[in-house]
Amino acid sequence: MEKGKKDGKKKGFIAEFKKFITRGNVLDMAVGVIVGGAFTSIVTSLNQDILTPILGIFGGTDFSYLTVTLGSGENAPVLYYGNFITAIINFLITALVIFCLIKGINVIGEKVKKKEEAAPAAPTTKKCPYCLSEIPLEAVRCPHCTSHLVEKAEA
Repeated sequence: MEKGKKDGKKKGFIAEFKKFITRGNVLDMAVGVIVGGAFTSIVTSLNQDILTPILGIFGGTDFSYLTVTLGSGENAPVLYYGNFITAIINFLITALVIFCLIKGINVIGEKVKKKEEAAPAAPTTKKCPYCLSEIPLEAVRCPHCTSHLVEKAEA
């Protein structure tokens, strides 16, 4: 009997995992990670191949070669702080590009939302031609003056 309970829990766990993995959010996240990896290589290339040499003109050096040797001898540890500076620049460029993309998407979203809001809603009420009270559009008799509205509307 306990074995059946364990199998049931196992099947429930596997079914729950299948449900989780096939949801749209997980698939969207996977696509985002893949695109993010590709985007990271583009930003890294932009930084290493274009920006770092330009910044090297002003600083007189390329950041990737900046090091500090701790101690002496062949096996002395070396701090590659130039690579760290490059990584910080990569991060800042990536953050700036993502910020600009999200800002642009938000602006477009607001414009679309304003267009949707600007479209007037279909009227749900009308005025009684006899007493000028607001009544439902489908009404055939005014609840205020009890006039029949069908004859007046057709005339």
